Amino acid sequence: MNEPCKTPWLANYGEVRYHLDYPDISMFDKVCEIAEQYPEHTAYEFMGKKTSYREMVRQIKLTGAAFRAQGVAPGDKVTLCLPNTPQTVCCFYALNYIGAIANMIHPLSSEGEIIFYLQDSGSVAAVTLDQFYPKFAAIQDETHLPRLIIGSIADALSPLKRAGYKLTEGKKIKPIPAEDKTVVTWADFLAAGAAYTGPTAHPGYGKDAAVILYSGGTSGKTKGILLSNLNFNALGMQTIAMDNHFAVGDKVLSVMPMFHGFGLGVSIHTFLSHGGSCILVPRFNAATYAKLLAKNKPNYIAGVPTLYEALLRNPDIDDLDLSCLKGVFSGGDSLSIELKKKFDRFLAEHGCKVQIREGYGTTECVTASCLTPYHQSREGSIGLPYPDTYYKICKSGGNEEVPYGEEGEICLSGPTVMLEYVNQPEETADTLRRHEDGLIWLHTGDLGVMDEDGFVYFRQRIKRMIVSSGYSIYPSQLENIIDAHPKVLMSCVIGVPDTLKVQKVKGFVMLRPDFEPTQEVHDELMAYCRRNIAKYAMPYELEFRAELPKTLVGKVAYKVLEDEEEARRLAAVSALTDAYGPTEGEAVAVIPKSI
Repeated sequence: MNEPCKTPWLANYGEVRYHLDYPDISMFDKVCEIAEQYPEHTAYEFMGKKTSYREMVRQIKLTGAAFRAQGVAPGDKVTLCLPNTPQTVCCFYALNYIGAIANMIHPLSSEGEIIFYLQDSGSVAAVTLDQFYPKFAAIQDETHLPRLIIGSIADALSPLKRAGYKLTEGKKIKPIPAEDKTVVTWADFLAAGAAYTGPTAHPGYGKDAAVILYSGGTSGKTKGILLSNLNFNALGMQTIAMDNHFAVGDKVLSVMPMFHGFGLGVSIHTFLSHGGSCILVPRFNAATYAKLLAKNKPNYIAGVPTLYEALLRNPDIDDLDLSCLKGVFSGGDSLSIELKKKFDRFLAEHGCKVQIREGYGTTECVTASCLTPYHQSREGSIGLPYPDTYYKICKSGGNEEVPYGEEGEICLSGPTVMLEYVNQPEETADTLRRHEDGLIWLHTGDLGVMDEDGFVYFRQRIKRMIVSSGYSIYPSQLENIIDAHPKVLMSCVIGVPDTLKVQKVKGFVMLRPDFEPTQEVHDELMAYCRRNIAKYAMPYELEFRAELPKTLVGKVAYKVLEDEEEARRLAAVSALTDAYGPTEGEAVAVIPKSI
């Protein structure tokens, strides 16, 4: 078959098929096909309670009827503000079953964020848990949401665990006020579904809009990303093909949240559409993650780099047996070369026969669209494009492809590329562009390089660049260098405003658990940086942190550090003004270096 553009990666694909046949069906139909083949296999497990594919499909259809009983029609948007629970799985596929669109948001979102998500999507209803009810109640006057369906963790537990939950965690949750007529309890919701006799199933096709996920996109402004059935079904098929080890019945530890493309697309739909079993984890932390691995013995784990960094810091991992693992995937953020080396060594020391495989993607294509091959890797590379997915590196801001080895903007085209940004036609047109080859290309806003063999190397976000004295400095490159020091666990580098240089470089460092943040260690790291970093990119300061701030999905929140530094700078300016009065020009020029 003739390819529409250059595909140097095909020669390195091993046994993976590059072209796949994608069915023109809904996500629900794709899962149903598996349920018909393996009805008694475990679809998901929650708090020790297992649910078969047959029972899951029954619950999804009941939930779909319940949504129709509440007046939700094909094409309507419903916001799901839920952690990884059985209700989330059932609601997600039930909305797909009736032809509605699932608007996925984080349950820890602020009230202001929830208002934006509800209004931007035009949601006609929302589903959340009782513990998050107060946030929705507080914004009711602004959103006028007609229906709020409230569930509980207890609804999904076995009778014995339900009783225990109500005596412990449940006691902390305030009862829902009876006077709130917008609220429908989960029990009443399902009862109405059981009594519903109207039309339920809606024919779904690949091109149909199915999901809204939120991301900063390529401009940093929060936008709803509209994704189709094909986007998710293709992702599942591509991921299984690239993995090359999956078998029906394999278990995945589903800790990545379902409001995130990585969690929803890989840890849920990929496995449920291929006969896997999802171990749903609604909440976890570094201390419990090792216990989850030991107890559940999953075949696959997927997470962001900070998850793996946290596992390395866990003191209770000496006896951890990881021989059960067939696949370990990292995505959602850049995996430093040094963290990969450290974690690969950790895997080998604990009986695992595979190494961590880094992937790359954006929410605009659900999640991963590029992955380290199963049979080879190259240091610093994010791997090869997925089946039926084309990559090229273009000049920043343009459509012209650059030569192999030259840096530019990562652009991709394939069956997982989004339909549009919701209510953002100009942003959509700027991000999705038709090139001279006739293909629609997603301009990612990320800098990268492709070598002659088709291996792709991520550099960083175009907008995350420090310009100091006219030099372009990429924080991720400096972080790789700092992370390589044996006393460093993880670092983050930002640009700090400077009158003379425009920006200067500052680093934040988390040390490994067995090292203390002393002046001696600081001086050692600064000397190490001077040996390994060009003078124009040299950090003027390294600040030790016990933890680095994280986003809701576990990425290092470098923007938080930037905001902290800006607040510190403004406070210093204010202090100088109070002491000496207004100055001509920029007062920041006389701020001592130690501030």
